[in-house]
Amino acid sequence: MLQGFGVIDGGLATELERAGADLSGGLWSARLLVERPEMIRNVHTAYFEAGANIAITASYQASYAGFGAVGLDHNATNQLLRRSVTLAAEARAGVQARHAVERPMFVAASVGPYGAVLHDGSEYHGNYGLGVAELTAFHAERLAVLAGAGADILACETIPSLDEARALVTVLRRVPSARAWLSFTSRDDRHTAHGEPLADCARELDAEPQVVALGVNCVPPGRAASLIGELRRGTTKPIVVYPNSGEVWDGQAQCWHGSATARPFRELAREWIAAGATWVGGCCRTTPETIRAIRAVIDEG
Repeated sequence: MLQGFGVIDGGLATELERAGADLSGGLWSARLLVERPEMIRNVHTAYFEAGANIAITASYQASYAGFGAVGLDHNATNQLLRRSVTLAAEARAGVQARHAVERPMFVAASVGPYGAVLHDGSEYHGNYGLGVAELTAFHAERLAVLAGAGADILACETIPSLDEARALVTVLRRVPSARAWLSFTSRDDRHTAHGEPLADCARELDAEPQVVALGVNCVPPGRAASLIGELRRGTTKPIVVYPNSGEVWDGQAQCWHGSATARPFRELAREWIAAGATWVGGCCRTTPETIRAIRAVIDEG
């Protein structure tokens, strides 16, 4: 499904907050899977209508520990994980019913990193103090539930380290029908957030048949072209890239600071495609307007 060029959606939490949602607390946007699921569906709809080919589900922050902390048991958590996929699929069906949409439209189930559950910004450094076996145990059941929920692909995203990528691959092998992309965060133009050379990560993961694409996400837009080049040094798989706005997340203060990039995403998207990206979108602090700009670049060819 990731052959050719396409558009990934933009920031989910950004749009939920713009619509008035309260995302405080450790569950972040996953909180609305319980409280206001229709708001999540509406955001997916807005991105499909803006030209996205792929909607990424609201399961990034969803976990057994996170929902357990607000009194939800294991089975309830599984139901909410499945609901995240259903909401995106319902949005797709609604857009297809209202519009004559010729482009393919997919649902990607978000598999967030261990750091997302900590809710302290540690997905931007990966210094968890956990090994591959512990990370494998953390990801195992959640990934399996999402893989069986009807999504077209798994988006294993915002991965800070090669060890966490290895853990995700270990879990994928236990679910032979699953297909996923793996996308990393970074500390600079060449390395993962934890410090491994991104080209080396790509070389190792290139041999994994269930990993159908590699990429970077929630990185500054100005860093993306170099990171795409590093990935291209290690893989022939499709490259996904969906940077944030350029602002910086402060995990301690739980807020964004700094300024968004001054360069238009339409211009940046052309640069990323020239560097070797094939699937382009936006992450935190990007909007449907961002996705419309990227759609225009893809349609121009």
